[in-house]
Amino acid sequence: MFSVTVRDHVMIAHSFTGEVFGPAQRLHGATYVVDATFRGPDLGPDGILLDIGLAASELKDVLAAVNYRNLDDEDEFKGTNTSTEAVARWVADRLADRLGDDPLLTGLQVTLHESHVAWAAYERPL
Repeated sequence: MFSVTVRDHVMIAHSFTGEVFGPAQRLHGATYVVDATFRGPDLGPDGILLDIGLAASELKDVLAAVNYRNLDDEDEFKGTNTSTEAVARWVADRLADRLGDDPLLTGLQVTLHESHVAWAAYERPL
């Protein structure tokens, strides 16, 4: 299995509902380092799985939709605890909408790093 990973970052604000979140129930910010890993079993005729520049550009565009935003104010997140896992799924689904028609790609994993010691990921087929 081949993979191509690109990295970017995003800065958001949000709050959570539920006692399990303790002080994070209050509005707070998060800066995520975001990795998007595309997978597939074969390379194309150019000897690549996916153009890295294209993958990086698409990730940047997806993240721009929420960068410097309070997710609590965004309609598509209403009623959702925007946990790291949930935001990873949101990013993955948007990337799949943009690149999922590529016949070489069979899977995608998006990892959001909250810090150098904690991260969460969402993996889906393409």
